[in-house]
Amino acid sequence: MAETTGISWCDRTWSPWFGCTKVSIACDGCYAENLMDLRYGKVTWGPHGERVRSSAAYWRNPRKWDREAAAAGRRFTVFPSLCDPFDNRADPAIRAEWFALMRETPHLVWLLLTKRPQNIVAMCEAAGGLPENAALGATCENQEIANRNVRHLLDAARDLYPVFTFVSAEPLLGPIDFTKIIYGTAGDYLVVRDALKASDIERIGWVITGGETDQGKHRARPTATTWLRQIRDACAAAGVPYHHKQNGEWQGGITAVRSEAGQFALHWPHDPGRWAYFDYAPRMFDRFGIDACATRVGKKASGRLLDGVEHNGFPASPADHPL
Repeated sequence: MAETTGISWCDRTWSPWFGCTKVSIACDGCYAENLMDLRYGKVTWGPHGERVRSSAAYWRNPRKWDREAAAAGRRFTVFPSLCDPFDNRADPAIRAEWFALMRETPHLVWLLLTKRPQNIVAMCEAAGGLPENAALGATCENQEIANRNVRHLLDAARDLYPVFTFVSAEPLLGPIDFTKIIYGTAGDYLVVRDALKASDIERIGWVITGGETDQGKHRARPTATTWLRQIRDACAAAGVPYHHKQNGEWQGGITAVRSEAGQFALHWPHDPGRWAYFDYAPRMFDRFGIDACATRVGKKASGRLLDGVEHNGFPASPADHPL
């Protein structure tokens, strides 16, 4: 909501309205809900809460940033962090006004990340079409959600021609193979596509990963290092930019021995989505190895490094090019 942001993959954050409804397990620890509802009390989250339009003064910020980007000779990226652009309960008139604002700010690239990619095409058409400076993204926290959301995202990209497409696998709560996205069935067979190596229009153009952080009473769930490596390596093989935002509250391997409840977690390889929690370092950790266990060390201590490397990939887009 400010001039700068702590989010490593964008330049600014700005939202036309505040409020949303949880639609998947990725929403369990929603930071926007914790910030705007539970801490500030500015909006009621959930299906019965209203979507509150941001102030007129706040709506002037993107035009100011557009002028600053023009003066800087590069395009700024803007992410609506406190709403879902394609929320069913949002006022279509506000969305249309927002899309008009996007068209009036050509030196900004708008990162439209949604957990509802099935709504993209219809809602863009109702708002006068997707602005030329908008990128389309979908959240995918595990393989099941990726199979659904990637298909809707790339179908929308084929119809709307965004600046680029992207996926946010944050919080990453299970393994995802973006090279084997299930698109449907053909008779008795599954239709599987490599979403990283398809044509430019029908492939993922950027992947972001991240571990979960604590939000209010919600305690973060671990992300297995092997899940992150799989996505990183698949992106590298396909030439897709990869950005790892954070490891979250947990870090792979045993880094400390404390008696704090829930300090250690063991990932069971036979059940990719299941973790067992311990108050001490069990001997089984030695058997399963560093890739199968995690220690709760806190977001600051876990940092952003994956195997000692900071990954800051961004897509080739107008945001990377001088004006």
